[in-house]
Amino acid sequence: MSERAAGIVSRGVAAVIDFIVVGVLLAMIYGGLRLSELMFHPVMFTLPTLSFLFSTAVTGIVSVLYLTACWVVSGSTIGAVTMGLRVTGLRRDRVPPVTAFLRAVTYVMFPVGLLWVVVDKNRRSLQDIVFRTKVVYAWR
Repeated sequence: MSERAAGIVSRGVAAVIDFIVVGVLLAMIYGGLRLSELMFHPVMFTLPTLSFLFSTAVTGIVSVLYLTACWVVSGSTIGAVTMGLRVTGLRRDRVPPVTAFLRAVTYVMFPVGLLWVVVDKNRRSLQDIVFRTKVVYAWR
């Protein structure tokens, strides 16, 4: 039985959900750091202002770590689970850690590569083509 490749709508909605999850993770990290600072230095506590460059870098790092961990462990992020999707190798196997990491880096740095799904007859993004992966519906 051939698995059905996921289209742009389900993959796009999954990406938006994952973006929200990363935002919640960032808020939890920031809140935890500020609360620990308040706990250890209550008299000198002030909320620092974050630079755009620092915030962007941390967001990228957290995004890559989140995507890599999810793809290596289960093949699905929270957004993918919600939409019934799974990332696999071309032979239905799990994605190796190095491949998952490089794929995550390219998704974060070049998200427009996802739009290639609309053009490709096999519904592959540019990242799928480069790293020999596919996103399929995980429904049984």
